[in-house]
Amino acid sequence: MVFTSFEILFISLIFVWIGFVRTGLGFGGAVLGLPLLMLVGGSPIDWLPIIGIHLLFFSGIALARSLNAIDWHYLKQSLPWILPAKIIGVIGLISLPPTVMTLIVYSITSIYALTWILNYNIASREGWVSRLLLILGGYISGTSLNGAPLLVAVYMQNIDVKRLRNTLFVLWFLLVTIKMSAFLIVDVYINWQFSLMLIPVAALGHFVGLKVHDRIIENDTQFKRWMGSVLILICIAGLSKVLIF
Repeated sequence: MVFTSFEILFISLIFVWIGFVRTGLGFGGAVLGLPLLMLVGGSPIDWLPIIGIHLLFFSGIALARSLNAIDWHYLKQSLPWILPAKIIGVIGLISLPPTVMTLIVYSITSIYALTWILNYNIASREGWVSRLLLILGGYISGTSLNGAPLLVAVYMQNIDVKRLRNTLFVLWFLLVTIKMSAFLIVDVYINWQFSLMLIPVAALGHFVGLKVHDRIIENDTQFKRWMGSVLILICIAGLSKVLIF
Protein backbone atom coordinates (compact mmCIF):
# COMPACT_ATOMS: atom_id res chain seq x y z
CA MET A 1 0.00 0.00 0.00
CA VAL A 2 1.17 3.52 -0.83
CA PHE A 3 0.00 6.41 1.36
CA THR A 4 -0.06 10.18 1.03
CA SER A 5 1.60 12.37 3.65
CA PHE A 6 -1.80 13.14 5.18
CA GLU A 7 -2.66 9.43 5.38
CA ILE A 8 0.66 8.66 7.08
CA LEU A 9 -0.06 11.39 9.63
CA PHE A 10 -3.52 9.94 10.26
CA ILE A 11 -2.11 6.41 10.55
CA SER A 12 0.48 7.67 13.07
CA LEU A 13 -2.28 9.20 15.21
CA ILE A 14 -4.21 5.93 15.08
CA PHE A 15 -1.18 4.03 16.36
CA VAL A 16 -0.77 6.53 19.19
CA TRP A 17 -4.38 5.72 20.04
CA ILE A 18 -3.81 1.95 19.77
CA GLY A 19 -0.84 2.15 22.15
CA PHE A 20 -2.83 4.28 24.58
CA VAL A 21 -5.81 1.91 24.67
CA ARG A 22 -3.65 -1.21 24.93
CA THR A 23 -2.00 -0.07 28.16
CA GLY A 24 -4.78 2.19 29.41
CA LEU A 25 -7.40 -0.58 29.40
CA GLY A 26 -5.07 -3.59 29.21
CA PHE A 27 -6.81 -4.69 26.01
CA GLY A 28 -8.69 -3.31 23.02
CA GLY A 29 -5.95 -1.77 20.90
CA ALA A 30 -6.96 -3.81 17.86
CA VAL A 31 -10.70 -3.49 18.54
CA LEU A 32 -10.50 0.31 18.68
CA GLY A 33 -7.77 0.77 16.08
CA LEU A 34 -8.27 -1.78 13.28
CA PRO A 35 -11.61 -0.34 12.03
CA LEU A 36 -9.99 3.11 11.76
CA LEU A 37 -6.98 1.73 9.87
CA MET A 38 -9.23 -0.05 7.37
CA LEU A 39 -10.98 3.24 6.64
CA VAL A 40 -7.61 4.52 5.45
CA GLY A 41 -7.18 1.48 3.21
CA GLY A 42 -6.41 -2.22 3.05
CA SER A 43 -7.93 -5.23 4.76
CA PRO A 44 -7.31 -6.87 8.17
CA ILE A 45 -4.42 -8.96 6.88
CA ASP A 46 -2.59 -5.78 5.77
CA TRP A 47 -2.70 -4.21 9.26
CA LEU A 48 -2.67 -7.16 11.67
CA PRO A 49 1.04 -7.99 11.15
CA ILE A 50 1.97 -4.40 12.08
CA ILE A 51 -0.34 -4.40 15.12
CA GLY A 52 1.05 -7.81 16.07
CA ILE A 53 4.68 -6.67 15.93
CA HIS A 54 3.86 -3.70 18.15
CA LEU A 55 1.97 -5.84 20.63
CA LEU A 56 4.89 -8.27 20.95
CA PHE A 57 7.34 -5.41 21.39
CA PHE A 58 5.40 -3.42 23.99
CA SER A 59 3.96 -6.34 25.94
CA GLY A 60 7.46 -7.80 26.14
CA ILE A 61 8.74 -4.55 27.66
CA ALA A 62 5.84 -4.41 30.13
CA LEU A 63 6.29 -8.04 31.18
CA ALA A 64 10.05 -7.86 31.66
CA ARG A 65 9.51 -6.25 35.07
CA SER A 66 6.19 -7.88 35.99
CA LEU A 67 6.61 -11.65 35.77
CA ASN A 68 5.79 -11.99 39.48
CA ALA A 69 2.40 -10.29 38.96
CA ILE A 70 0.89 -12.92 36.65
CA ASP A 71 -1.73 -15.56 37.46
CA TRP A 72 0.05 -18.48 35.81
CA HIS A 73 -2.40 -21.01 37.27
CA TYR A 74 -5.48 -19.62 35.56
CA LEU A 75 -3.56 -18.87 32.38
CA LYS A 76 -2.60 -22.55 32.07
CA GLN A 77 -6.17 -23.57 32.93
CA SER A 78 -7.72 -21.42 30.19
CA LEU A 79 -5.28 -22.01 27.31
CA PRO A 80 -6.59 -25.49 26.30
CA TRP A 81 -9.93 -23.84 25.46
CA ILE A 82 -8.44 -20.81 23.70
CA LEU A 83 -5.57 -22.16 21.59
CA PRO A 84 -7.39 -24.67 19.30
CA ALA A 85 -10.02 -22.03 18.46
CA LYS A 86 -7.25 -19.50 17.89
CA ILE A 87 -5.56 -21.74 15.32
CA ILE A 88 -8.85 -22.31 13.47
CA GLY A 89 -9.41 -18.54 13.41
CA VAL A 90 -5.94 -17.89 11.99
CA ILE A 91 -6.62 -20.40 9.19
CA GLY A 92 -9.81 -18.48 8.40
CA LEU A 93 -7.97 -15.16 8.32
CA ILE A 94 -5.43 -16.49 5.85
CA SER A 95 -7.87 -18.35 3.59
CA LEU A 96 -10.97 -16.11 3.44
CA PRO A 97 -11.23 -13.24 0.91
CA PRO A 98 -10.19 -9.79 2.24
CA THR A 99 -13.70 -8.36 1.73
CA VAL A 100 -15.23 -11.10 3.88
CA MET A 101 -12.68 -10.54 6.64
CA THR A 102 -13.31 -6.79 6.52
CA LEU A 103 -17.06 -7.39 6.95
CA ILE A 104 -16.35 -9.75 9.87
CA VAL A 105 -14.15 -7.17 11.64
CA TYR A 106 -16.71 -4.38 11.32
CA SER A 107 -19.57 -6.69 12.38
CA ILE A 108 -17.73 -7.93 15.49
CA THR A 109 -16.69 -4.40 16.40
CA SER A 110 -20.30 -3.20 16.04
CA ILE A 111 -21.47 -5.85 18.51
CA TYR A 112 -18.84 -4.79 21.05
CA ALA A 113 -19.76 -1.15 20.55
CA LEU A 114 -23.44 -1.84 21.26
CA THR A 115 -22.61 -3.75 24.46
CA TRP A 116 -20.49 -0.79 25.63
CA ILE A 117 -23.17 1.79 24.78
CA LEU A 118 -25.85 -0.25 26.58
CA ASN A 119 -23.45 -1.00 29.46
CA TYR A 120 -24.02 -4.72 28.99
CA ASN A 121 -21.29 -6.84 30.54
CA ILE A 122 -20.35 -10.04 28.75
CA ALA A 123 -19.64 -12.25 31.73
CA SER A 124 -20.74 -15.39 33.51
CA ARG A 125 -19.63 -17.47 36.44
CA GLU A 126 -21.21 -20.58 34.90
CA GLY A 127 -18.44 -22.96 33.90
CA TRP A 128 -19.77 -23.93 30.47
CA VAL A 129 -20.58 -20.32 29.53
CA SER A 130 -17.07 -19.21 30.50
CA ARG A 131 -15.57 -21.98 28.39
CA LEU A 132 -17.78 -20.97 25.45
CA LEU A 133 -16.60 -17.36 25.78
CA LEU A 134 -12.98 -18.53 25.86
CA ILE A 135 -13.51 -20.56 22.67
CA LEU A 136 -15.28 -17.71 20.86
CA GLY A 137 -12.69 -15.21 22.06
CA GLY A 138 -9.88 -17.44 20.83
CA TYR A 139 -11.51 -17.88 17.42
CA ILE A 140 -12.23 -14.17 16.94
CA SER A 141 -8.72 -13.35 18.12
CA GLY A 142 -7.45 -15.66 15.40
CA THR A 143 -9.49 -14.01 12.67
CA SER A 144 -8.92 -10.39 13.63
CA LEU A 145 -7.31 -9.87 17.08
CA ASN A 146 -10.75 -8.56 18.17
CA GLY A 147 -11.51 -11.34 20.63
CA ALA A 148 -10.11 -9.48 23.64
CA PRO A 149 -13.44 -8.33 25.19
CA LEU A 150 -14.74 -11.93 25.36
CA LEU A 151 -11.51 -13.25 26.87
CA VAL A 152 -11.28 -10.35 29.31
CA ALA A 153 -14.88 -10.98 30.44
CA VAL A 154 -13.86 -14.44 31.65
CA TYR A 155 -10.46 -13.48 33.02
CA MET A 156 -11.99 -10.68 35.12
CA GLN A 157 -14.13 -13.28 36.89
CA ASN A 158 -11.18 -15.49 37.78
CA ILE A 159 -8.12 -13.27 38.32
CA ASP A 160 -7.38 -10.68 40.97
CA VAL A 161 -7.53 -7.19 39.49
CA LYS A 162 -3.91 -6.49 40.49
CA ARG A 163 -2.73 -9.36 38.29
CA LEU A 164 -5.27 -8.99 35.50
CA ARG A 165 -3.47 -6.63 33.10
CA ASN A 166 -0.12 -8.42 33.25
CA THR A 167 -1.78 -11.82 32.85
CA LEU A 168 -3.61 -10.50 29.80
CA PHE A 169 -0.31 -9.21 28.39
CA VAL A 170 1.09 -12.77 28.59
CA LEU A 171 -2.03 -14.10 26.88
CA TRP A 172 -1.82 -11.51 24.09
CA PHE A 173 1.89 -12.28 23.66
CA LEU A 174 1.17 -16.00 23.19
CA LEU A 175 -1.78 -15.47 20.85
CA VAL A 176 0.01 -12.94 18.66
CA THR A 177 3.11 -15.17 18.48
CA ILE A 178 0.91 -17.90 17.01
CA LYS A 179 -0.57 -15.51 14.46
CA MET A 180 2.76 -14.00 13.44
CA SER A 181 4.26 -17.49 13.06
CA ALA A 182 1.39 -18.43 10.74
CA PHE A 183 1.95 -15.27 8.69
CA LEU A 184 5.62 -16.18 8.25
CA ILE A 185 4.81 -19.80 7.35
CA VAL A 186 2.36 -18.87 4.57
CA ASP A 187 4.51 -15.93 3.43
CA VAL A 188 2.07 -13.12 4.23
CA TYR A 189 3.67 -9.78 3.35
CA ILE A 190 4.87 -7.94 6.47
CA ASN A 191 6.00 -4.36 6.03
CA TRP A 192 8.77 -4.43 8.64
CA GLN A 193 10.11 -0.97 7.81
CA PHE A 194 6.70 0.70 8.13
CA SER A 195 6.04 -1.20 11.36
CA LEU A 196 9.35 -0.11 12.92
CA MET A 197 8.75 3.46 11.79
CA LEU A 198 5.47 3.50 13.73
CA ILE A 199 6.94 2.16 16.99
CA PRO A 200 7.96 5.61 18.33
CA VAL A 201 4.46 7.04 17.85
CA ALA A 202 2.87 3.93 19.35
CA ALA A 203 5.31 4.27 22.27
CA LEU A 204 3.90 7.70 23.01
CA GLY A 205 0.42 6.25 23.42
CA HIS A 206 1.80 3.26 25.32
CA PHE A 207 3.45 5.31 28.04
CA VAL A 208 0.54 7.76 28.36
CA GLY A 209 -1.74 4.76 28.79
CA LEU A 210 0.47 3.42 31.57
CA LYS A 211 0.20 6.74 33.40
CA VAL A 212 -3.60 6.99 33.23
CA HIS A 213 -4.52 3.29 33.53
CA ASP A 214 -5.95 3.59 37.05
CA ARG A 215 -8.01 6.65 36.14
CA ILE A 216 -9.50 4.94 33.07
CA ILE A 217 -10.43 1.84 35.08
CA GLU A 218 -12.20 4.04 37.64
CA ASN A 219 -14.30 5.56 34.81
CA ASP A 220 -14.53 2.37 32.77
CA THR A 221 -18.26 2.55 32.02
CA GLN A 222 -18.21 6.16 30.84
CA PHE A 223 -15.09 5.60 28.73
CA LYS A 224 -16.54 2.53 27.01
CA ARG A 225 -19.92 4.19 26.39
CA TRP A 226 -18.24 7.12 24.69
CA MET A 227 -15.97 4.86 22.65
CA GLY A 228 -18.87 2.60 21.71
CA SER A 229 -20.71 5.56 20.19
CA VAL A 230 -17.67 6.53 18.13
CA LEU A 231 -17.09 2.91 17.04
CA ILE A 232 -20.66 2.59 15.75
CA LEU A 233 -20.12 5.58 13.46
CA ILE A 234 -16.78 4.17 12.27
CA CYS A 235 -18.32 0.76 11.55
CA ILE A 236 -21.23 2.29 9.63
CA ALA A 237 -18.76 4.23 7.49
CA GLY A 238 -16.58 1.14 6.99
CA LEU A 239 -19.46 -1.17 6.11
CA SER A 240 -20.84 1.41 3.71
CA LYS A 241 -17.45 1.67 2.01
CA VAL A 242 -17.24 -2.12 1.57
CA LEU A 243 -20.85 -2.76 0.55
CA ILE A 244 -21.32 0.25 -1.75
CA PHE A 245 -17.92 0.50 -3.37
